[in-house]
Amino acid sequence: MNKSTPTRPPKRRDVPPAHCWDLTRLFPDDQAWESGLTNFTLQAEQVEQFRGTLGNGVSALRAALDYTFAQNRLEERLAYYAHLRVSEDIGDSTAQGRMARLMAATSAYHARASFITPEIQQIPDAIMTAWLDDPPLEPYRVYLRKLLRFKPHVLSPPEERVLAMQTEFAYTARQGFNALTDVDMSFGVVETPDGPQPLTHGSYAALIQHPDREVRQKAYTQYLTEFHDHRHTLAALYNGSVQRDVYEARVRNQPSAIAAALFADDVPLAVYEQLITTVHDYLPVLHRYYDLRRRALKLDTLRLYDTRVPLVTEIKTRFTYEEAVDHVVTALQPLGTNYTRTLREGLLGGWVDRYENKGKRSGAFSAGSYDGDPYILLNYKEEVLSDLFTLSHEAGHSMHSWYSAQQQPFPHYQYTIFVAEVASTFNEQWLAHHLLQQTNDPAFKAYLLNKQIDDILATLFRQTMFAEFERDTHAMVEQQVPLTVDSLTDAYAGLMRRYFGPAVPLEPHSALEGLRVPHFYSAFYVYQYATGLAAALALFEQVREGGAAVRDRYLQFLASGGSQFPLEQLRAAGVDLEQAAPLRTALDRFTQLVTELEAYLD
Repeated sequence: MNKSTPTRPPKRRDVPPAHCWDLTRLFPDDQAWESGLTNFTLQAEQVEQFRGTLGNGVSALRAALDYTFAQNRLEERLAYYAHLRVSEDIGDSTAQGRMARLMAATSAYHARASFITPEIQQIPDAIMTAWLDDPPLEPYRVYLRKLLRFKPHVLSPPEERVLAMQTEFAYTARQGFNALTDVDMSFGVVETPDGPQPLTHGSYAALIQHPDREVRQKAYTQYLTEFHDHRHTLAALYNGSVQRDVYEARVRNQPSAIAAALFADDVPLAVYEQLITTVHDYLPVLHRYYDLRRRALKLDTLRLYDTRVPLVTEIKTRFTYEEAVDHVVTALQPLGTNYTRTLREGLLGGWVDRYENKGKRSGAFSAGSYDGDPYILLNYKEEVLSDLFTLSHEAGHSMHSWYSAQQQPFPHYQYTIFVAEVASTFNEQWLAHHLLQQTNDPAFKAYLLNKQIDDILATLFRQTMFAEFERDTHAMVEQQVPLTVDSLTDAYAGLMRRYFGPAVPLEPHSALEGLRVPHFYSAFYVYQYATGLAAALALFEQVREGGAAVRDRYLQFLASGGSQFPLEQLRAAGVDLEQAAPLRTALDRFTQLVTELEAYLD
């Protein structure tokens, strides 16, 4: 049989409209967007009328907030439209210019409006407490209460001005890291059975899963050797980032950098620590899985470059986009008719930009706004099973945004990062459950089990290891322990030995992985991936085993948007992350999956 000739992706103008998202809910066309930008710019000039008035009474404060959030709402519509048009074709200079003009307009507006938050926080506590009970402020009550929590950590106006002046260079470490790793570093070429392949950040993820062990070893060694050659610069950049975090926490009277990071979401430090200690309890199961990997791959010793290759590779599937939608919607039937009808109509009716075209942004995302649809960008391929799961994942985000926008006012419809991954991962669990029920093919079942195990490993175990590293390195600086190449790699190597276990030896330069993670430049972010997955797995088990009341409780969680702090939202949904039980439910699920995979492979 002749191999099919690869086809080039079409130009954007040649993509059928039925395969594209429909942005008319945001703006009917580009000219309407231009009119919106003009209105935004003109209205921005009106902000000065509110300066010095916010403490003059409930009516004055309400007027300023009405203006502010109307402007913010228009800004969101403008930004989503511009962002999505750029994503359609990154090389489109018209779209790039549109985004640049918007950024200039919004930067100018926010500079003018920067007095609003300090003025609100300067209102005496007794007065503000009384005002919050007045009906006119009801639409903004949640926003104001969250804002006022920061009052003890706000400095005097002159001090705040000095801090604001540091913004541009405060993120030099992150910018330097990005420039070094994305531009200056060169990883060479890896020889494969299909010919030489350039080694990049993107291709590394595929090469480390290559079925040829020699290819995996070459990719792993070459990749980390390049980081080794820049180790002193990388260590200095990461030290600068941690030093900035510690400095900002001290300046704002926070007890530690980690406490400062958790403060915005009102997450106790105990939740972070409990995640680490609970995952430690299940490390023997992780080590058992690595031994299963060794046996399945028929190796004497499992190496680090063997830990990501799929154990079941002879799976061929093909789902058209419409068939993929059927599978996703069918899998989610337990969530009720309203959920599935809305989702099907959206996935087939204008929410999704489905296929690759020339210049289109790679990967996938969901972009949910208040006034438009919860749009999804895909680069869907019928023969790639993971793309089916990507559709389910992004559909979870989009339905979260849809329920939030339907039920909440604009000032507090946006949910936090802490809960963002719950709905998406929850949907993936339903899809895997559905596919497992639909097949009698042992190999396909084993593939799905392996995929679920590796997903939990990457999110719950690996991100917790990252979270532990972040906690330890910030504590080192706070205790005046220098962050050097040696101290950083020693700390990371110790974590690798703990998480991979004694049967998986470290390779030369392995510990430099701790200096290549971009998320570390947004400190204490990654732990939320782990807690989000734990919450999703716990909720999946509850909804699967429960009745309509449990389902409705989950849907109410989706509809709560940003109206509560994330731990409160999850507790109302049935998951209390201040207790270890949800984490143990998720880790017990991992244990069960490993046991089932052992039965298939052995």
